[in-house]
Amino acid sequence: MVTSSRRVRTLEEWLAWFETLHPKKIDLSLDRVLVVLERLGLREPPYTVITVAGTNGKGSCVAMLESIYWHAGYAVGAFTSPHLWRFNERVRVDGADASDEELIAIFEAIDAALGTITLSYFESSTVAALLHFARRGVDVAVLEVGMGGRLDSANAVDTDCALIVSIDLDHQEWLGPDRESIGREKAGIMRPGKPVVIADRNPPASLLAHASALGASVQLIGRDFDYRRVGDDWRLRDGDPAASPLPRPVFGGDEQYSNAAACAAVVAQLNGTLPVAPEALAAGIRNAFLRGRLERHDIDGTEWVFDVAHNPAAAAVLLASLERDGPHGRTFAVFAAMQDKDLSGVLGLFVPLVDGWFVTRASADRGATGARLQELLHGLGAARVVLVANVEAACAAARMAAGSGDRVLVFGSFHTVGAATAALGLYCAPSRLGDQPGK
Repeated sequence: MVTSSRRVRTLEEWLAWFETLHPKKIDLSLDRVLVVLERLGLREPPYTVITVAGTNGKGSCVAMLESIYWHAGYAVGAFTSPHLWRFNERVRVDGADASDEELIAIFEAIDAALGTITLSYFESSTVAALLHFARRGVDVAVLEVGMGGRLDSANAVDTDCALIVSIDLDHQEWLGPDRESIGREKAGIMRPGKPVVIADRNPPASLLAHASALGASVQLIGRDFDYRRVGDDWRLRDGDPAASPLPRPVFGGDEQYSNAAACAAVVAQLNGTLPVAPEALAAGIRNAFLRGRLERHDIDGTEWVFDVAHNPAAAAVLLASLERDGPHGRTFAVFAAMQDKDLSGVLGLFVPLVDGWFVTRASADRGATGARLQELLHGLGAARVVLVANVEAACAAARMAAGSGDRVLVFGSFHTVGAATAALGLYCAPSRLGDQPGK
């Protein structure tokens, strides 16, 4: 048996146990998760499931769908990863993080169901979310795929509607060397005869081929649905011309129009079982809340911008948003990222924009060292690069360097943004959905 000792454990102790329970941190296989779900009676969850995959945009779409269905009067579960600061952020019902007490009880139940099976940290997180949603009696659960799709533990339950937001190069050592390979992995969240919404305007052929072979019902942006701008607002291309325009999401850049249109397409596909009034759709998009995506704060006259962008595609979106801001004072950057990312591809975009860099290590096990980042930036022609001990020290140094009218950009990883917002006293649990919903 691999079961834990039966003494009472804190949430931190449970998480530490699951960190070391399975011999591999990443083990792309569904076999073990499926057995545990079977033992817990969760192979067929008692709620509608929406599964969201993609290289970028997953978190935005989960936040919008969570908010839309909540404003429509449904009980909504949301599973996301990674977290910024507290594990509880990953498992939400109606916008509220699961409590320590709820998660401890859930991990005790998972432990009792393991037998000789071991689960990784992420796999146990997924099972915990699915069990929490069942215990809380949600109507719909929105599951964010952690990596890929086909063998990700979020794919252990059948989806009622799949959303594939974007396909780009990331996690290539696990998913394959090109967009076709990565598209094939993400296509694994589709199910026969079920709808799949694709928000990538140039999807890999492998994605569409898999959908065709499977008999999935494809809704493709630019072909089956789209949006058109109306000032800062937007309308669905084929929507009711008399209807009020829909709002632009408050986070991120212009890419959010496509993401919002994709979420509206998901709602349309599930309208038979989960009807959503136009007013709830608009309110859900307007009130969707997402930390760490072009999140802005003013500290003593200096604008601080926080973004979890950690691959070239996301970094390009962030850069375009910053460039639209117009004239600014100096720009300083706090940067730390994982060592397996395309660091040169991310950093190279910002070298012309940034006047001074403060670099450090984001994570002890997977983070690129500050010395490595400093070396890369010098090679890219960055003028001033300061190596500091940790994210907290980097933020303190940036705060000393920046003055009124300047800007500090904090980016590169969830670990970076989470630690920075906590160090600056800006962190709060992301559990806000807006006004009281009603069907």
